[in-house]
Amino acid sequence: MAKASRFIAMCAISAAIAVPSFAWAQTYTTVHYPGAVLTELVGGPNPQGTSVGGYTLTTGGALHGFTLRGGEFTSFDPPGSTFTTANFINPRGDIVGAYVDIAGVSHGFILRDGTYTTVDYPGATGTALSSINPSGELSGATCSDAACGATGNPNVTHSFLLSKQGVFSATFDPPGATSSTSSVVIPSGAVIGAYTHLAGTTCSTQCQGYLLYHGSYATISYPGAAFTFAGGANAPGDVVGVYTDAAGVSHGFLFNGAYTSFDYPGASFTEATGINPSGVIVGLWINSAGVVNGFIRTP
Repeated sequence: MAKASRFIAMCAISAAIAVPSFAWAQTYTTVHYPGAVLTELVGGPNPQGTSVGGYTLTTGGALHGFTLRGGEFTSFDPPGSTFTTANFINPRGDIVGAYVDIAGVSHGFILRDGTYTTVDYPGATGTALSSINPSGELSGATCSDAACGATGNPNVTHSFLLSKQGVFSATFDPPGATSSTSSVVIPSGAVIGAYTHLAGTTCSTQCQGYLLYHGSYATISYPGAAFTFAGGANAPGDVVGVYTDAAGVSHGFLFNGAYTSFDYPGASFTEATGINPSGVIVGLWINSAGVVNGFIRTP
């Protein structure tokens, strides 16, 4: 509880603090699913060393989920899926995400011990799950588009939580937001996500990150950036994501009391999507040929 309380204070006071990307020595590892034209890492590694992500074998083709452990890839898709997004893996090995069915409708899913459970927010046109913490609490978003934007349609989202007892919260957004998505709920119950004030759109062209804790919101915004997406956080409250600078270039960032910008070496685009309690960061980067790869950044 104390760490999350201090984190709220840090969000409020550190808006002008930024650390250059060269401030810390890190080790980067590229992750590329065999034969894929696009690979992204989104969650992990968990204590067992398993990460999750997505890949596609053809340009513009369907996305499939995968796990990565010890250099070995395992592909998966929920039954009936035409498009799968794997978003998070918790210490127990539970995986959550979203899939689009043959009718073009997005559903949240939980993959636990080899068994899939479908999760739909009551009355929502589409549903996606974004994280599951060690106690079994989940975060997600409702969608105005049935496929939750997977087919390129405009999509407005609203954040929600699902308790370990299976009770949905009311949808919520930061004050004044027209659309938001919850990226992760950490063990303290704090929720990290992103939102926009623009009408009729999800957080795609202009957004800021948010922290919600005990009913109070704080903004997560990389200094000087018009676009900040808070995409992941760990139990201590370290936050990672992507921001766009004044020149229109996107970089990964880490916020742990100060903002640190970083880029995969030689990348034209870097996005951090997850961080584990040991400070290992996962994400995706684009090379000079326009190929999307995953990465693991080790402290």
